[in-house]
Amino acid sequence: MPGEFDFIRRFLGHFPKARVPVGPGDDCAVLAPSRGALCVTTDAVVEDVHFTRASFSPADIGHKALAVNLSDVASMGATPRWFVCALALPRDFPPAHLSGIARGMAALAREHRVALVGGNFTSARELSITITATGELSRPPLTRAGARPGDWLYVSGTLGDARLGLAHLRAGVKRGASVQRQRRPRPRVALGQLAARFASAALDVSDGLAQDLGHLCTASGVRAVVELAKLPMSAAVRRELGPEGALAGGEDYELLMAVPSARGRAFERACARGGHPVTRVGALSEGVGWVIHDESGRDVRRPGGFDHFRQASRVD
Repeated sequence: MPGEFDFIRRFLGHFPKARVPVGPGDDCAVLAPSRGALCVTTDAVVEDVHFTRASFSPADIGHKALAVNLSDVASMGATPRWFVCALALPRDFPPAHLSGIARGMAALAREHRVALVGGNFTSARELSITITATGELSRPPLTRAGARPGDWLYVSGTLGDARLGLAHLRAGVKRGASVQRQRRPRPRVALGQLAARFASAALDVSDGLAQDLGHLCTASGVRAVVELAKLPMSAAVRRELGPEGALAGGEDYELLMAVPSARGRAFERACARGGHPVTRVGALSEGVGWVIHDESGRDVRRPGGFDHFRQASRVD
């Protein structure tokens, strides 16, 4: 049976050698000083919470583990630079599956030119992957606290697809665009870098717009009005989940951005030139909290978002 160091060699063999003073194999990685400030994030994907091995391939799991961290880096407007990866594996974990995880993770790392510089292996009852990623800033970071009254609210892409994909997987449907959104989220790294030139605040939509917009309003001390008719949804989400599903669905990993109204049109043009789909869904004002308006301007009941400690699991 392979041991810890066999696993390490197998995993690292799928990644290029990091161009850092000291990389994997020592007690610590050593990184050269960067020109800009660094932002650091950490996130985990855990078996039977974020994925099941029955519904996700090993490559899907590796991709998702890195993607959710790169999405945080994207929301700050940063360029991904390095990451470390801690894997907890069941004792009977097949070595071929470890290679699959590495292949999925390494492919996304190559796409975004982010280097693996260290990590850890341990045994556990279920599979989990914890990544700490760093990004380099060339401008002031986009935080949740920078939004101001009068800003316009934008979201990237479409909402609710990952939630629909989860419902499909639970129903035994293994293919389709929504299933792919659940298995392989696409971090909006290039959009985050573009948004840093225009936006006043941003965060990634990981727990559902209904939850994450509340975080932005609280941190910035503003009130938001969201127009239900403007929520961007795929045809499948509109048909099967409706607007409430789009608002409450977690794991979309789109970006929610507040942009001063004076910069809004320029931001939209820049996004169009760069091929980044964004939709203006509302605006901010003085006050607290947020509301949803239907087409006649009436308030609509707000759904909740995802909370790890109030809901049993994401994936069955």
